[in-house]
This record gives sequence, structure tokens and C-alpha cells, in this order.
Amino acid sequence: MKLMRTLNKVGLKSLHILDPEVSHAVTVKMLRTGLGVWPKQIQDKAISYTLGDLTFQNPVGMAAGFDKNAEVPKTLFKIGFGHVEVGTLTPQPQQGNQRPRNFRLTKDRAVINRYGFNNDGHMVVRRRLEKLGKTNGILGVNIGANKTSDDRSGDYVKGIHRFNDVADYFAVNISSPNTPGLRDLQAKDQLHELLSRVLTARDEEHAKGKRKVPVLLKIAPDVTEEGLQDIAQVALELKVDGLIVSNTTITRPPLKDQKQAQEAGGLSGEPLFRLSTIVLAKMRRLVGPDMPIIGVGGIHSGETAWTKICAGANLLQIYSAMVYEGPDLVADINQYLLDKTIENGLSSLQEAVGSNMQAWADEPLS
Repeated sequence: MKLMRTLNKVGLKSLHILDPEVSHAVTVKMLRTGLGVWPKQIQDKAISYTLGDLTFQNPVGMAAGFDKNAEVPKTLFKIGFGHVEVGTLTPQPQQGNQRPRNFRLTKDRAVINRYGFNNDGHMVVRRRLEKLGKTNGILGVNIGANKTSDDRSGDYVKGIHRFNDVADYFAVNISSPNTPGLRDLQAKDQLHELLSRVLTARDEEHAKGKRKVPVLLKIAPDVTEEGLQDIAQVALELKVDGLIVSNTTITRPPLKDQKQAQEAGGLSGEPLFRLSTIVLAKMRRLVGPDMPIIGVGGIHSGETAWTKICAGANLLQIYSAMVYEGPDLVADINQYLLDKTIENGLSSLQEAVGSNMQAWADEPLS
């Protein structure tokens, strides 16, 4: 175990010599080989979670943005993730924004990206997922809209129809800051129209005798109190199956790397933790205890994962922390959550969900 951790740390340092986007591509290629010595998978009924007909063996998932084109979900499950979210996927292939568009803020253990939904498009990824076969975890498909689309809501509807029988759940991503105007879909009227069309498309597939795939809404952390209330109201009214809180932020909390901090794009990593956790807790208070919420943003340790759970998350996702901690982080978080569940005399991790929600929800957004 110690040798494996040492090797992973050495590999991580080697990758950091490369340009961030090149490093990402190299990592995906390495994972595609399926070779490697992976951390011990931590699975226990006490940290499992059921969402509809889905059972998550552990709460830690890989957030969208890492495996954009569904190239390595099986390997990510081997690393120990309970779920993997691929995408964001748009109907037509998309190059995304010009390079450079990914920046490491090493001193802050953070990342800024402005990729702009670069992906292979629905058809290519659909064929890839058809070949995937049975996996050892839950597969989420994150759907979005093309930058030049005349009907952005229609692009999401296309995603529902295209991936309905290969997705365990859908994530409707309206929160990326890197597609101009996309976050406008979070406004109440636009959100109501979008989700109505998306859920209708899902129900049309279900009416054909297919599985009723859960639809989760991924929101930004850069939302006002009134905006959060609107989102919660629409989500409850239309009976969305869950929320993902949150995407990256366009705000800039105090950062050590002032030069990189000036780059446009969404900030993720440790500096996002406080804001994303406040938004998570506020949404938990607004939607009540029953709606599933995946907590994302700044998780980098077992302690921060536990904090997200207590603020109101049922499940978690990580990504940027993997850039700095490597694959061992997945098992470390799951083991910590299992230990805390036992230490607190709980029969399930879910008993801790929202136990400290009020304190976080009372914090100001700014």
C-alpha cells in the first residue's frame, strides 16, 4: 500500500511538468490502457445510497469534465468511484474555446478552466457507451447545448432521447460559465421551460417501455438568494429527481497565485469549498430533506467530504483535488466517511446528511 502511494505521488509530480491540458490527455490515455495498481475499493452498506432504482455502493463520484467523452469509466470504477459522470455532451461535436484554457493554481490547489464543452458529440459517444457493457458502478451522462444552437433547450431534449437507454442518470448542465448565455437558463421562466421539455422527453422514453431515468439539475454557485429560491421552486414543482451543487465559480476569493487568478473561466478546487458548501446548505434548506443532492466543489479530504455530507449532501463528486492528491484520495475519503459513520454510532452515513445544514445555510453568499 505504501509503495503504491509513493508511485502514485511520483506519477503525479511527473504529470505536473506538462501543460495542464496535455497532462489531462496523457492521464486519460494511461487510464485507457486499463493497467495500473489501484487503491483498495471501499464499499460498505453503511455508506451506500439508493436513488430510485439505483444503488450507489459508495458516495464518492467522479464529476463531469474529466472523462468528457466516456473513454475510461470502467477504469475509474476500478479506482474506487461509486459513480462516474461523463460529459458534458452536446448534439454536435465541439472544439471548445481556444487554448490555453486550463490553468493550475498550484499554491491554491485550484484550477481555472474555460474549455467550453469540448466533446466528440452525441453520435460518437453513444457508440462508445454501447460498447461499454456492464460496469461496476453508476454511470451518469451530463448533457449540454452547443454554443451555436438556435434552440438550447432542444439540445438537452436530444440528449435525453440519445442516451436514455445507456445512462443510469442524467445531469442537466446549465451552470458552466464557459458557454456564453448558458447560465441564463437558470432564470425561473427559462428553467421551467427547459426542465418541462427535458422531463417530458424522459417520460416519452419511459412510455415506450424503457426505464425511467432520473434527471438531476446541475447549478452554479454564483446565484443570488432569490435565484436559489426560484431554482428550488421550479425543481420541486416539476419533481426533478435531484440536484448537483455546484459547478465552478466565476468569482475570485483571495488567491495566492494572482497571475493565474486573472484568467477567465470557472474556478474549482479548494478555494471553491466554502461558497459551494454554503449554496449546498441553502438549497437543502429550500428543497427539504427528501430531494437527493450531490455535493461538489472543493472537496479534498475526508474531513471536507464529511462537512459536505453534514451540510446536506447525499452523494459527493470530486475532480480538481485529484490533480493534486491522485487516485488514493477516493479510498481515503470513503474510508474516512465509513469511520465517521461508525464513530458517531450511525447505522448509515445518510443519517448525518444535513446535521449541520443550518449553520452553513445561515452564512452569506458573498
